[in-house]
Amino acid sequence: MAEIRIKQTKRVIECREGENLLEVLLGAGVFVDNPCNGKGICGKCKVRVCSGKVSGMTPSEERLLKPEETAEGIRLSCMTEVTGDAEIELISKERKHEVLTKGYMPEFERDSFDGGYGVIIDIGTTTVVTALIDLKTGAELANASMINAQKRYGLDVLTRITYEYEHPDRGIRELQQAIVSSVNGMIKETCEEAGVERGEIREIDVAANCTMMHMLLGVDARSIGKSPYKPEFTEAKELLAGDIGIEAAEDARLYCLPQVSAYIGADIVAGTYVCELQKEKGNVLFIDIGTNGEIVLASRGRLLCCSCAAGPALEGMNISSGMRAAEGAIEDVRITEQGIRLDVIGGQDPAGLCGSGILAVVKELLRTGIVKKSGVFVKKEKLDKQDYRYPMLGLNGTKREFILCKEPKLLVTQGDVRQVQLAKGAILSGFRALLAKAGIGMEDLDKVMIAGQFGAHLPADSLTGTGILPREVEGKLVYVGNSSKTGAYMTLMSGKVKREVEALAEEMEYMELAETENYERIFAESMIFPE
Repeated sequence: MAEIRIKQTKRVIECREGENLLEVLLGAGVFVDNPCNGKGICGKCKVRVCSGKVSGMTPSEERLLKPEETAEGIRLSCMTEVTGDAEIELISKERKHEVLTKGYMPEFERDSFDGGYGVIIDIGTTTVVTALIDLKTGAELANASMINAQKRYGLDVLTRITYEYEHPDRGIRELQQAIVSSVNGMIKETCEEAGVERGEIREIDVAANCTMMHMLLGVDARSIGKSPYKPEFTEAKELLAGDIGIEAAEDARLYCLPQVSAYIGADIVAGTYVCELQKEKGNVLFIDIGTNGEIVLASRGRLLCCSCAAGPALEGMNISSGMRAAEGAIEDVRITEQGIRLDVIGGQDPAGLCGSGILAVVKELLRTGIVKKSGVFVKKEKLDKQDYRYPMLGLNGTKREFILCKEPKLLVTQGDVRQVQLAKGAILSGFRALLAKAGIGMEDLDKVMIAGQFGAHLPADSLTGTGILPREVEGKLVYVGNSSKTGAYMTLMSGKVKREVEALAEEMEYMELAETENYERIFAESMIFPE
């Protein structure tokens, strides 16, 4: 046995010699940022080994750590094996995150209730939002939000599915326990705020993406992560909340909204219903931008939908100075002749770039000509030394990079621009493929509706300036907020809405982009940045 002592808290954690340091810390409930789920590729799970015995440096660490970090005893906890007693210092800290809780709501026919309370839950890969509802009045009495506790198993659905593959004996159970525990904590918080007993909760309605819905219900999600990507279920589910450990009235019902496919979940069905796409007479595009970009096109009575793997860059991950949208995250950037202006969440000193920040800086790099439409940095030697852009460009060997901030040192690398370019290519190609399937052009669109946590923080010029959406739609954008939560509210309050949502899911036609004619060409063209 060995003991790991945490310098900041003096806490001592016992483990076996030979255990992985990241797994030891996470197992003890210690926060360590680990977006790649311990694969040694993101470089975010750094700790400082102050003293004691751990394994030697791995090739992954040598690539991802700077020489000065190595000299200070900094290691990647996911690549470090405990070989004896050690003292470590935690480097990353858990920051307060911004979570979107509101959204547009249409008029609808409500049921009559004689009393009691309901709960609505929007479970996203990144965030979870819960609200307590007075069924008689329809009023929202309290809400709570948090980062999805499954983050310890990875920050995207595929790394969490991989965890189920790697730990078939316990993975499904642990992922379910993590989200159910979070839900119970938020229900308790909202009930205490409103002065309501949990035993008075009669129904809980959940909208979530397909993977999160499987994991909430304790259903094996591994089939979602491999071809042909078939989920275990897509239909609406209704059961006793207590059957999966949610603490409410003994007979409280849990209603899970229906899904369409592995990557078009109940959150998108809810958004489609809330935005009334099924009633649209014109051509309307609905898009929820995140790690996956889910798109629905309403055209001539059809509802075509697809999902594109935008990747974690738009969530601030896989970016050299990336982070979540938390306090200290740069959310907007402006490059001027007088210097670089940064807008930081919480008004704090900058700590990194969140998704809206990386999009804003790439938009500015394109606008100022520092990055070409091919995605390549301009050569520094091509600029006059008097050019205001000259000192903003740095060289790391032969690699060009943009110096966003000198203290702390925050850079935008060629690799960062490429990650945004891949996300842009994925989303725009999905957009174009749906339009082609419907036989319409960009000019035929009447409206583009932007939903979700990430979309709410994106100004139109960042979306069109980077080319994620074409310039033709800039004046047609409508932001609808958290339509997933709104959809859960509507099903809670109306049996008629439940039936209509279930029918809607059956009407939505899923389109597999990889099987689309000439998709590789469409994707390659969509990668090019606008002039």
